[in-house]
Parts: sequence; structure tokens; C-alpha cells
Amino acid sequence: DGFEDLRESTTGNYGGLGIEIGTEAGVIKVVSPIDDTPAAKAGILSGDLIIEIGGQSIRSIGVNEAVAIMRGEPGSTVTLSLVREGEPNPIAVTLTREVINIASVRQRLLEPHFGYVRVAQFQADTGTEVRDAIDALSSITPLHGLVIDLRNNPGGVLQAAVALSDLFIKEGIIVYTEGRLENAAATFRATESVVIDGVPIIVLVNEGSASASEIVAGALQDHQRALVMGTRTFGKGSVQTILQLTSDKAIKLTTALYFTPNGRSIQAEGIIPDLWVDRSTVTKTKSNPFRLQERDLPGHLNAPNSDTEQPESAQAQAEVVGNDYQLNQALTILKGLHILAEAP
Repeated sequence: DGFEDLRESTTGNYGGLGIEIGTEAGVIKVVSPIDDTPAAKAGILSGDLIIEIGGQSIRSIGVNEAVAIMRGEPGSTVTLSLVREGEPNPIAVTLTREVINIASVRQRLLEPHFGYVRVAQFQADTGTEVRDAIDALSSITPLHGLVIDLRNNPGGVLQAAVALSDLFIKEGIIVYTEGRLENAAATFRATESVVIDGVPIIVLVNEGSASASEIVAGALQDHQRALVMGTRTFGKGSVQTILQLTSDKAIKLTTALYFTPNGRSIQAEGIIPDLWVDRSTVTKTKSNPFRLQERDLPGHLNAPNSDTEQPESAQAQAEVVGNDYQLNQALTILKGLHILAEAP
């Protein structure tokens, strides 16, 4: 059953709630909710502790049975009891199980010339999908900056993380592993197959960014190819090797540790962002309708080629501000970097 779960998660199709989990003190800890799943829609957050499922204590039924219960029939419901930092009382959340079809990569323009690529999980073809996403954005408009969003990305296939990093790094080490045995040591290097060379990049991470996400963030940070922004990542820096015994049985062993190009261990440390930006809610202040500007004064002079309309880019940015503070900060910095780069 565990082997089947592993194969489902790496191919991107399985049934359940859409939660990447770990264990802590005998209860289930949410590593990250997966985009567009019941867990994400219900507002479950990275770091939440699941203490009860359907009124049963996790300690009484065990983690394996708890996972099996969460994987029930699509369309049926289950109630989770959560402990969240900063909340004095447990939170009860009722979710409807669904067939989980994970879209690994999505892209859009934040505003003209500034692209956004969201990587929800590292699957076998994620590197190719990111390249295609960037090509699609570049075909619409020349890119002046790119945000790669790895928040709440629990990781996945190592080779996919290497392939994604390789899109932006010209040469050198992407990640290497060291273990107790010689055959646990491996080094993955860039192949000069880069895209959008020279375009500023910001990688968004948080406490739900784990494993392969941390490999990408660490590689781009060490090579100074991107600014890493957000909060400290999860710290899952160990390597699991799958030893297949039969067509439906396997053993998973922890065999090595990941290290960034500069030799930093990710395990239990995570990646510390270059720019620390907490998740926040921003409320736009209302402008004073009685405050005068020069254009409101009688007899004022008109500027040549005056334009009183709010630029489209400002409207687009205002929309981002209301929805995602961290993303807005990333967009603002990218725009600033582009303005400085274009200055004479």
C-alpha cells in the first residue's frame, strides 16, 4: 500500500484530501496542502497538527491507519481536528474527499513583462513543463522578471528538481549527496541549457517548501541566479532510495543527505531566504477624497501629454497586493531591478 501511495504521488494522481504530511510527537504534521485540493480550499496550513480524524485520536489509531482513513471514497466527508500555532483551541475542519489530480506547473503574467510560474510538486516531467511554461510566457511578451513559486511544494522527484535548476544555471554543481557508503555519493551538474539568461528571478518559499523545492532554492541561491524570498523552508534534506522487490512491493531506505553547491546541508536546517517576508494580509487604506492635488486647483497649468488614468500595471499590482503580500513584494523587487538595469 505504501509503495502504491508513493507511485501515485510521483505521477500526480491519487484519491484523498491533498495533504503532504509528516509526523511529530505522535500526531500528523501538515508539511503542505496541495494546490486546488480539498485541504487547500479548506484553509489547512503548513505546520498544522492533525490530532483527530473523525473524532478518533491519532495516537489511538496510529499514523498509518489515519492516512488510510483520509484516503476514503471521493464524495464522502471527513472531519479533522487541527492544532494551529497562535490559536488557543483546536480547529475542526470538514472536508469532502476528491480524486486528486495534481497539476505540477501553472503559469501566468502578473503584469506585462513579468511572469509567474507555480510549481506545486516535482513530478517526472516538471523540468520540461517549466521550460514550456516559460516559452509560453515569452511568446506573449519579452520577460523582464520571473517569479518561481515553490511555497507549499512538498518536493518529489530529485531528477525533476535538477532539471528545473538546470534551466537557469550555466555551469557547476546543482546538488550533491553524501552517505555512509560510497555508492550513496552523487553529484549533479548543470549542462548549459539555460533559458531567459540574465532575466532577474525570485524564488518564493515558505515552511511548506521541502526536499526537491529546497534543492532548487539552494542551487539558485548559491549560484546567485535568483533571490530567495519568503520564510525558512521545511528542512527535508535526506535522500530516500527505493529498492523494488517485486512488481508491487519495495523497501524505501534513507541513504544519504543533500548538500547545496556551497556545501550546506538542508537536513533539519532548511534554506534561509535572502529576503525574509512573512505571510501577511494587507488592507489598502482609503484615499482622502477631500485632499487636494495641483490638478484640483482652479487655473492650474496642464502638463504636456498629461494622462490622468491609472496605468494598467498599477491596477494589476493593486490586485496582487490584496491577494498575496509575498507575491506582491516579489513583483515590486523585480520591477525595481529592471528599472535599475535599464537606467543609463
